[in-house]
Amino acid sequence: MANDMDISANALGADASGQTGEAVAADSPLASRILPKEFYDQFMSESSKRRIEDPIRALLPLEDRPGVISLLAGKPNTDTFPITSLQFTLRDPVTGTESPVALSEQELAKGLQYSGSAGIPELLDWLVGLQEYSHGRKRGEGWGLCFGTGSSDLIYKAVNALVNPGDVALIEAPVYAGVFPIFHNAGCEMIEVRTDAHGTDAEGLRKMLENWPAGKPKPKVLYTVPYGCNPTGMTSTLERRLQVLQLAREHNFLILEDDPYYYLYFGSAPRPPSYFTLERDQPEVGRVVRFDSLSKVLSSGMRIGFISAPQVIVDAVVLHTMTSNLQPPTLTQVLALRLLREWGYDGLRAHVDRVAQFYHTKRDVFEALMRKYLDGLAEWDTPEAGMFKLNLGDSGDSEAIIRTKALENGVLALPGTVFHPGGKKTAYVRAAFSLLPEDQVEEALRRLRHVLLEARGEGGTATSTGASG
Repeated sequence: MANDMDISANALGADASGQTGEAVAADSPLASRILPKEFYDQFMSESSKRRIEDPIRALLPLEDRPGVISLLAGKPNTDTFPITSLQFTLRDPVTGTESPVALSEQELAKGLQYSGSAGIPELLDWLVGLQEYSHGRKRGEGWGLCFGTGSSDLIYKAVNALVNPGDVALIEAPVYAGVFPIFHNAGCEMIEVRTDAHGTDAEGLRKMLENWPAGKPKPKVLYTVPYGCNPTGMTSTLERRLQVLQLAREHNFLILEDDPYYYLYFGSAPRPPSYFTLERDQPEVGRVVRFDSLSKVLSSGMRIGFISAPQVIVDAVVLHTMTSNLQPPTLTQVLALRLLREWGYDGLRAHVDRVAQFYHTKRDVFEALMRKYLDGLAEWDTPEAGMFKLNLGDSGDSEAIIRTKALENGVLALPGTVFHPGGKKTAYVRAAFSLLPEDQVEEALRRLRHVLLEARGEGGTATSTGASG
């Protein structure tokens, strides 16, 4: 296996596959609490255990060894590529001034060429540093990191590494609808875990697990979006997170912490620590598999995601990449690395704080207009990140209202049924506020008001202009 080769691609300790992860430091205060590699045998899927590495890709990092002349890979010669220079304009996160940034000849050549399946070592090094900066997790604490084509790519590969057909997965609900096909394709049984304005219903989860049917395998994983959960907008409290961590130990499951909105938190209370942070002080360390995304704050089209997890799980994800899409795009990584190095960690923090304030303002505008048009017709909790979840209450099934009457009146939203694994009927609907200007928000909510009044038999009290255009 690639990670059995004692090869150092850079000061971080990237192995022959390129992924990062140092051995647990013997003098680390966490050493006695970090779960050993053998612990994860019970969690790894059969398909993951069967997967073998690409022998060529496993050796690619050896080309970086000083003095090595490589006859290994059939890489194209970069002199034949038509792109000869690349420059972009970067906005300063503090002053807002814009300045040109040009990739060096070496950076461009690297960006246009094949690279390791886990990501380029320099970017991995920067991201490991970011996890220490943002979450207090240091190198040598039993976790590794690799890069992916967005966090969804990594979630798909991690689920396939951990879940067999017939296994049970706990899914926070309502939650991001895009994960359901991933678990469905893995052939597992999805069981909903209720959430409220404070996060995962830990007491409800405890009762479920303590009364689990005899003979039925216990759940292997819990999928959760703890900040600004899509679609509810809720952020899980510190108390709830600690309760879930305790349940993970007591009932032996892993926590899949999908956190695309972590850097967009704009709640009034202090930001709760991530599961990744909190587990460092738990009796056991190594039950959290964290997925990060910079899509919401840098570029959604560049697909910038990374996973931080026990090294054996990172290894499995990288092996999956080797045998599927080979690697995440190198040019994306080179561009992201240049941007992040220009800013530094403090600069990135300044940028995401500005972005969070931008969405905070848009949330306030949206909520003020909801009060104007939907008071008495819908209920909602004010989100601290993410989007609004509206309860249409007496209007009944939001699926029928949104897909028919609302669309006929020129307003489109997402019915709540798509955010439940079983597709159950619900009065909830998701309303996103990230893109629309204030005048379009007002018109959309005015139209929705008309639809709701009409559904209640009060349509004469409001009029609709229909879709514009």
